[in-house]
Amino acid sequence: MFDKILIANRGEIALRILRACKELGIATVAVHSTADAGAMHVRLADESVCIGPPQARDSYLNIPSLLAACEITGADAVHPGYGFLSENARFADILESHNIHFIGPKADHIRVMGDKIEAKRTAKSLGIPCVPGSDGGITEDDEALRVAADIGYPVIVKAAAGGGGRGMKVARSETDLVHALQTARTEAKAAFGDDAVYLEKYLEKPRHIEIQVLGDGRGGAVHIGERDCSLQRRHQKVWEEAPSPALNDVMREDIGRVCAEAMQKLAYRGAGTIEFLYEDGNFYFIEMNTRIQVEHPVTEMITGIDLVNEQIRIAAGSPLSFKQDDVRISGHAIECRINAEHPVTFRPSPGKITYFHPPGGLGVRVDSAAYQGYTIPPHYDSLIGKLIVHGRTRNECLMRLRRALDEFVVEGVETTLPLFRALVRNPDIQNGQYDIHWLEKFLASGGMDDPAAG
Repeated sequence: MFDKILIANRGEIALRILRACKELGIATVAVHSTADAGAMHVRLADESVCIGPPQARDSYLNIPSLLAACEITGADAVHPGYGFLSENARFADILESHNIHFIGPKADHIRVMGDKIEAKRTAKSLGIPCVPGSDGGITEDDEALRVAADIGYPVIVKAAAGGGGRGMKVARSETDLVHALQTARTEAKAAFGDDAVYLEKYLEKPRHIEIQVLGDGRGGAVHIGERDCSLQRRHQKVWEEAPSPALNDVMREDIGRVCAEAMQKLAYRGAGTIEFLYEDGNFYFIEMNTRIQVEHPVTEMITGIDLVNEQIRIAAGSPLSFKQDDVRISGHAIECRINAEHPVTFRPSPGKITYFHPPGGLGVRVDSAAYQGYTIPPHYDSLIGKLIVHGRTRNECLMRLRRALDEFVVEGVETTLPLFRALVRNPDIQNGQYDIHWLEKFLASGGMDDPAAG
């Protein structure tokens, strides 16, 4: 096992990793920018190192500074969390070249899955079902028009190196497609430094279903059920739940088995999430995230498996601590991402939290690094915390979530709490009848204008 782990992240995920390390008896190093000097994970870590000014490129993305922090403190491993350098193959390679363990997949797997075109090719070769579309990047408009005519409109243009909805454009006709290609290439170049794009069939009313996997890097792999992440705004997840209201046990086991077998063939190491669009009984691979997910607590709540603990153990060379037959799903869990944003416009609202009262009680978990008096800096993601609720049934979970949201008090900044209070009372949500477009339609229709909504 590792002697000391440097946590190359901030906020609630840094605190989550720190807690796992403490439970394993591993010393911790917190790194922080000057803006995060008072952060909770910095206060609780065994050691802390300032790695730069507030801008992420000069601190949390500064590889030389992180290496120096490892050398200064003697850290023998780095946990990257999510975001920042968590899916940076070069960072993983550099750490390994300095005899520092990267708590995550092999660099080659990060590289393959980070390129959306290569990821799709790899998924097909591993037997994972994929969305119909181009076999590779599209360089000429004529080629795109031929592919679109073959698979049928509507189609979606995606950036090969994309993420977060950038470089994605829907086209419903030839005229739309020519414009979409130009726009997507421009956005992709600006956002990722790579204008490569590819084409896929656009599904009208899909759900977003993802499968949690773990692999030991030696051919052992398991799936740990699915999460339904269909409630999204601008391709950003807002509400996640498990199990999905749209799947039955047979569907769940079938797609889970496909994913676990694929990871066995790949000899995948660590935690990963294989993401699908799901429509009319069919699953279509869209990408694989080679890291821990923001929504990982949902899976932990219904299985009792500590995913971060497993990440650390696997990176240290241990086999998985359980087998596929040991995985049991119990009850239902829902996570709400509470952001410092206006609940309708989603305008960021950084500033000082003047009052903070998280909910509690049976089946209620709050993953947050915020506290009363904490100032949310304007330089990073606006996530205040995650409210995760568990119940024996989905209905019990929804009622418990409703109660917990009403208890949750954050003052001094605007938050998305009113949005979730509206969602948990909405009949479509209560019945599990929603897709990836539902939330944006709800907001556009003035759903939050109802005085009872918040």
